[in-house]
Amino acid sequence: MIIRQENTNDYKNIHNLIKFTFKNASYSQGNEHTLVDSLRQGKSFIPELSLVAEVNNKIVGYILFTKAKIGDEEILNLAPMAVHPDFQKQGIGKALIEKGHEIAKKLGYNFIVVVGYESYFPKFGYLPASYFGANPPFHIPDDIFMAIDLNNSMAVLRGNIEFANEFFE
Repeated sequence: MIIRQENTNDYKNIHNLIKFTFKNASYSQGNEHTLVDSLRQGKSFIPELSLVAEVNNKIVGYILFTKAKIGDEEILNLAPMAVHPDFQKQGIGKALIEKGHEIAKKLGYNFIVVVGYESYFPKFGYLPASYFGANPPFHIPDDIFMAIDLNNSMAVLRGNIEFANEFFE
């Protein structure tokens, strides 16, 4: 398995992977594939944090971290992450998250928020975002709105998270 930054030749495969993977997901707005297309064009996009997982030269996983804000602090939002159903439970999601965390630290980010499975993301150190004083911009249950302090700074975030505009279009 190879984890690498996406390139323009990957866009169609990523689009199709996300559309297929989220088709039957329990948490889906049905537009995750077009959301990624929009986010790439926005101000919150960070090319280094748009990653693919390849197995035998085939893209089987994808993860995207985009800029978000809380007060004056710039943080990251993890969304979406997709692993092809035929390749799930093989460590691909874990590898994507860990590589994303590593790059985010190098880029100087302290916090990441995610709306995701409460049984999955805590394995990587994610806690309810309210633990850090962060609130979602709209109603999201506390058990699926999570955050991680990448540097164990014990800092407190206060206020509402501001996601990229593309999440609301």
